[in-house]
Amino acid sequence: MSRLPPVPLDALPPDLATAVARGRASRMLSTTLPVQVWAHRPEAAASWLATLEAMHLRGVLPGRLKELVRLRIASITNCKACQLARKDDSVGADDLACLAADSARFSPAEQAALRYAELFAADYTAIDDVLFESLKRHFTVPEIVELNMFCALMLAGGRMTYVQQAYEDAP
Repeated sequence: MSRLPPVPLDALPPDLATAVARGRASRMLSTTLPVQVWAHRPEAAASWLATLEAMHLRGVLPGRLKELVRLRIASITNCKACQLARKDDSVGADDLACLAADSARFSPAEQAALRYAELFAADYTAIDDVLFESLKRHFTVPEIVELNMFCALMLAGGRMTYVQQAYEDAP
């Protein structure tokens, strides 16, 4: 049960309710409960969703790469909602079984992004110029910026959801 009371879906302000509906329809949101908790600050919740939506629907990174990064960060933050959700069908059970930056299963670009995500979530002080040079071999500057912002959103969102226990219990 959530540590903070969720705002009922039918009580969300219209613009936030519309953003939540779009997020559910696009698979950006697998659950509404975290947003319902954040809805006690509707303007901030709407801004958060708008930023997520910009990357989810109009992002410059491939969906598979974002899904791998998202799931890797979820494994570090222990966000149950994030771990259970699937945003991109190209990531399967075999990918999840070896979700590490050094796995030969992943392309060099995916390995670089996963390494960055791992360090971003677990040991950000270890991110150095060498890692950024590795990213530059595989990504454009706008892609690296999006990767950085995406990691930040996934890390913060996962930790907020975990701390607030704003996820449904597994059936």
